[in-house]
Amino acid sequence: MTIGLGHYLSVGAILFTLGILGIFLNRKNVIVILMSIELILLSVNINLVAFSTHLNDIVGQVFALLVLTVAAAEAAIGLAVLVVYFRNRGSIAVEDINLMKG
Repeated sequence: MTIGLGHYLSVGAILFTLGILGIFLNRKNVIVILMSIELILLSVNINLVAFSTHLNDIVGQVFALLVLTVAAAEAAIGLAVLVVYFRNRGSIAVEDINLMKG
């Protein structure tokens, strides 16, 4: 049995669903929300590489590398903002961050 395009798309769909569920079900921890966003970006990368391999085109793989760099920058900046916010407020609960509006 060979691993085909459908298998990769299934794994990508499962990871995307887990990421969406992580965002909507967990409203208390900001770090888990950031990890859920990373799962969503990982599922997009799996789909890009799978379609790129299936179509024998390198563009999807190059675009996946660009998404990886954006994800790394997002993680670094997001964690830096959380560290600074924790130093000022003493908590990183989503309810406390929600008070920063307006």
